Amino acid sequence: MANKVYPDATAALDGLLSDGMMLMSGGFGLCGIPEALIEAVAKSGVKDLTVVSNNAGVDGIGLGVMLETRQIKKMVSSYVGENKLFAKQFLDGDLTVEFNPQGTLAERIRAGGAGIPAFYTKTGFGTTVAEGKEVREFDGEHYVMERGLFADVSIVHAWKGDTEGNLIYRKTARNFNPMMATAAEVTVAEVEHLVEPGELEPDQIMTPGIFVDRIIHFANASKHIEQRTTRPRP
Repeated sequence: MANKVYPDATAALDGLLSDGMMLMSGGFGLCGIPEALIEAVAKSGVKDLTVVSNNAGVDGIGLGVMLETRQIKKMVSSYVGENKLFAKQFLDGDLTVEFNPQGTLAERIRAGGAGIPAFYTKTGFGTTVAEGKEVREFDGEHYVMERGLFADVSIVHAWKGDTEGNLIYRKTARNFNPMMATAAEVTVAEVEHLVEPGELEPDQIMTPGIFVDRIIHFANASKHIEQRTTRPRP
């Protein structure tokens, strides 16, 4: 078996990036984002990217870094409300957005990873989400056809993984990372705790190593908070 472990994010992405490609980036808000890999994509200088991600990070963090370098041409997203630079680039016509209801986006990614080219959903029928899409009637209800998503490269973040690529995610980081790990030609994972094969409890593995091509150990991952809400201690 080829060695999947690379010394750093730049090495792990070497030879995988090209202008105009589709990139999936895991995480939910700022939780579980592949921060080291995003930084490496930004430093690579690759441009005109279509990026599939639930959100676009915030100013200066996560995908916000790639917005600053103007490497993203199109976002396929569900929520982008925390990023002022995103809004400016969109309103200026420098960035296009394909908005998806959040559940639809998750299912488009899951379908892509499962080899399902399209599916029908009630969500979005009768709204702008359905414009230009095929609509069919099943049992008296109208459904919108949505296409599965399959990227050139997926970058994901896991809490724990072994050197064969088996991954475990924690809490909110499970929202998009597991589906994205299956939905690309090549998946690159950053893991906080890297262990040897056999050290993970088999029943806890969420992404089997067969889906993961390259891995880096990212031990000191930041735990960003988008909006900190506090109250005075009594």
